[in-house]
Amino acid sequence: MTLLWVSLANLAHAEKADQDKPIILEAEKVSGNDTSQVYDLNGEVLLIKGSIIVTGDDGHIQIDPEGYEFIDVKGTPEAVATFRQRREGIANEFMQGIGAHATYDAKTEILTLTGDASLKRLLNMQMLDKLYGWKIEYDDVKQYYRVFPPKDAKPDDLPMARAVITPRRKALVEK
Repeated sequence: MTLLWVSLANLAHAEKADQDKPIILEAEKVSGNDTSQVYDLNGEVLLIKGSIIVTGDDGHIQIDPEGYEFIDVKGTPEAVATFRQRREGIANEFMQGIGAHATYDAKTEILTLTGDASLKRLLNMQMLDKLYGWKIEYDDVKQYYRVFPPKDAKPDDLPMARAVITPRRKALVEK
């Protein structure tokens, strides 16, 4: 199995202000249990928490006792699951991903996209980096991506993971 691993040490982290924002849930059907902090959404799911926007067709959100969310959203063949979040630091920098299935763990800040997935880093709506693969894991804390091919991929099928990375240039600061 081929694995693409890219470290992006110079990037900013996820928008920290998102942690204290309320969650807005919209769907054709929402059911929840405030005692266990578990919420299920069906049909045209939209989740907003600060700069985080997640869409899909079927969703499950669980909030742990510390207040961290685990978001699990699935798409359909017609409409994929999407994830978008503003980055801390540089204005107008976003991470944006799509796949058949998207999960986000707010505690570990790990986003996982599966099923013909792609993940982009955008600055002023211009693509800087883009990854493609069957499964993409993005760890915001450690600042790295991992792109996996399908488990049943054959060597003849490769490359099953692909990255387009924009060069980083050091900014010069005059005193």
